[in-house]
This record gives sequence, structure tokens and C-alpha cells, in this order.
Amino acid sequence: MKVGCIGLGDIARKAYLPVLSTLPDVELHLQTRTAATLRATAETYRVPAGQCHQDLDSLLAQGLDAAFVHASTAAHAEIATRLIEAGVATYVDKPIAYELADSERVVRLAEERGVSLAVGFNRRTAPAYAQCLEHPRELILLQKNRVGLPEDPRVFVLDDFIHVADTLRFLAPGPVEHVDVRTRTRGGLLQHVVLQLSGDGFTAIGMMNRMNGSTEEILEVSGQDTKRAVHDLATIIDHKGQPSVRRRGDWVPVARQRGIEQCVLGFLDAVRAGRTLDAQDALRTHELCERVVRAALEQAA
Repeated sequence: MKVGCIGLGDIARKAYLPVLSTLPDVELHLQTRTAATLRATAETYRVPAGQCHQDLDSLLAQGLDAAFVHASTAAHAEIATRLIEAGVATYVDKPIAYELADSERVVRLAEERGVSLAVGFNRRTAPAYAQCLEHPRELILLQKNRVGLPEDPRVFVLDDFIHVADTLRFLAPGPVEHVDVRTRTRGGLLQHVVLQLSGDGFTAIGMMNRMNGSTEEILEVSGQDTKRAVHDLATIIDHKGQPSVRRRGDWVPVARQRGIEQCVLGFLDAVRAGRTLDAQDALRTHELCERVVRAALEQAA
């Protein structure tokens, strides 16, 4: 199976390539315009020179079976379009695009061409979060905070907060009937967001503070006199009377802990089996994020 990796930044090098480079039936091809990065990455992961490319045309000429897109967000839609038009099963690191109309166009194109399109919402397959589906979820609280990083509202939401929005949708135990958004913007830069989703018997609240005292991610799900807390996708604390703590095993790879390995293997398994994946549910998350962006802009006005 010929698999391309487009864009060789931190997320590709730290999370995806450690998985892709170990798969025995994968012929890995790398593509980036930066020669030094391409050379260094190829050396690290022992990719032959003939499988390294500085332009997308060269990569597409290899007859790829699948491709992972980890280029800058601004380039996602254009690259995904080229891949889908070439009939290549495509996995795009979130988001598909900054603008909802571009995301809709890419999803529609994939459906029209019958080509698989997947979006990298790895928290859905991170074991500590996926296991929360087995827990009562009358109240869901998720914080994903950073230090000193206020940002343009669209970049803030689509590049980062999108994980919070998607995880709330994933864990919600029923249809969402109400949505509420509260934001704080200063000098055109978004500092924090609070998103509340609710439905029959549940409330889900997601928060991101970019002016926080520490970088952290804390999930709590509770109901029926029980609570489960997950800290930084690694430590699980179950509360029922006395707290019980489970930590990530010493030998569990970070890519598995964070759901990256499961995303990669699930996508490639579908390609091997000839199953076409669609991104309609991922598009619902993009629509929710557009709602958050618009609320942030309106509340800042």
C-alpha cells in the first residue's frame, strides 16, 4: 500500500510518522516543499530518497492508495481537493478548512467522487475518552487550556477549540437541543470560550482559556452518583465514595494514549477493505465551530 504524508511539521513527526513508519505493508512517501525538513525527516524514519517529494504533482504520480494531510490549515482544502480528484483516500488533520464553505465543498466532492475522507478527531479514539461512553454522562465538563495564547477567533476555534466541540458532540448521550456560547475578546484576540450543549437529561460544557495559568486538559463525566475524571488523556480518576486512580502504563506509546494510532489504523483498515468513509459527522462539528466563531465576533462588536 502506497501512503503519502503531506506536511512534515510537529504533528506529523511526533504523532503520525512514528505509527506510519512501522507498518510492514506501507510504502511511505513524504512530501514537503522544504528540502532540509524533507531530508531530515527521511533520515529519521529511513524513507528512501525515491519516496521523498518536494511537490504534490510528484507525490500524486506515485499512484497513492491513501494520504495523510498535515500541511498548514490554510492549505488543507486545496490539497484535499487535489487528492480526492485523483481518487486517493484522504485523511485530513482537523480542520478541513478555516471557512465552512470550503469544508462543505471538500466533503461534497468526496461524496460525489466516492472517495474516502476522514478528519483527525483523535480524541474519539483516545482510550481514556472512548471508555467514558460506558459511564453515566448527565453532566460533561471539558477544559482545554493554554498559557498566554490569545488568538484570532477563527484560528482559535478551528485550529484548537474544535477538539473541545467535537469531544462534547462525541460524548453527548443524546441529540443536542440547545446551544449557548460565551466568549471574551480583547483587542481583536479571543481569550476564552465557553460552549454549552444540552438535551434531554444532559448538559455538556466545554471551555478553553488561552490566558490560563497552565496548559492542561481535564474531562469530567458524571451522573447517577458517580464521576470519572481524565487528566491530559492519561490519568483516569473514578469517584464513587473513595477515588480510584489509573495512570497510563509506562510502556504505552503517546500516539496510542492520544488516539492517533487508532485513527491511523482504522483509516488504513478501511482503505484495505475497500470501505468508503464519509466526513458528514465531522462536518457537523465544523458547523458548530462556525457558530462559535460568529458568536465570538458578535460578542466582541
